[in-house]
Amino acid sequence: MTKTICGVDVSKHRLDAHVVPSGVFASFDNDAAGIAMLVGFCRQHGVDLVAIEATGGYERTAFLLLWEAGVACGMTNPKNVRHYAKAMGISEKTDRIDAAVIARFAVAKDLKPTELPTISQQRLKALVARLRQVTDDLTVQKQRRSSTMNDEMTASINEVIALLKRQTKTLEGEIASMIDDDPLWSHLDAALRSTKGVAGRTVAWLLAELPEIGIYSNKAVVKLAGLAPLVDDSGERTGKRHISGGREGIRSILFLVARIACRFDKSLDAFHRKLIEAGKPKMVARIALARKFLVRLNAKTREAREQYALAT
Repeated sequence: MTKTICGVDVSKHRLDAHVVPSGVFASFDNDAAGIAMLVGFCRQHGVDLVAIEATGGYERTAFLLLWEAGVACGMTNPKNVRHYAKAMGISEKTDRIDAAVIARFAVAKDLKPTELPTISQQRLKALVARLRQVTDDLTVQKQRRSSTMNDEMTASINEVIALLKRQTKTLEGEIASMIDDDPLWSHLDAALRSTKGVAGRTVAWLLAELPEIGIYSNKAVVKLAGLAPLVDDSGERTGKRHISGGREGIRSILFLVARIACRFDKSLDAFHRKLIEAGKPKMVARIALARKFLVRLNAKTREAREQYALAT
């Protein structure tokens, strides 16, 4: 059965919608009123699924409000959509064209609805994202202080550092409270922290940015994190494996934490050393270590989820 798909190109102020197979197009404001009109537009044309391109946050309100109105939505990767456009020989680019390309891509991919996160999941993700921003800002300010010789400027920077430290403690407290108050998250927190090298921040990042951990297979979770080696073979040629895509934020955290875990886990350290001694490039060894570490965390989380399900 052919589905009716509405592709939506999102910008800061506009939502451009194109329906396939009918080819109907409309444009709406990217605010509550405009999204309500988009809901009516989708219902009018019997849309089965709205395909929205992830655009750094501008799509979130539309995604949530469409789901709340009972309109199923699926998120698409902008890079994949662009590759599809090039493959189809579509070199021109306007918001209207992009909306049509998104719709056609969703049909070709047989895009599935993206699960709506719970209110708690949304808040945890927002808190973790803000904590990371504040942490990055704190690092920048400390670097500026170390290179400043002027006492007046140093005092000014110290004030900013003090503010960022207070915000860090507040955010960490809010995150810890959210995890403690949720029975499942609290159980997963204890399980993950039993792995040496994994601290509270790592658990928060995993639960916020990789909620599929312990639910998906090892292969699927590794792919979500962008740590899966992609095959590049042709005929008799065997190309180098490489990683691409995935969730960059969680991947960078796993790079760091996996290296820390090596200090406590001899088997992980031996695995990493073996790769280096075999002449593997440092980045290849780093990726392999992070991948192996994530597989372990996924297995531990899966076991913890099963234990929790049995206990409740």
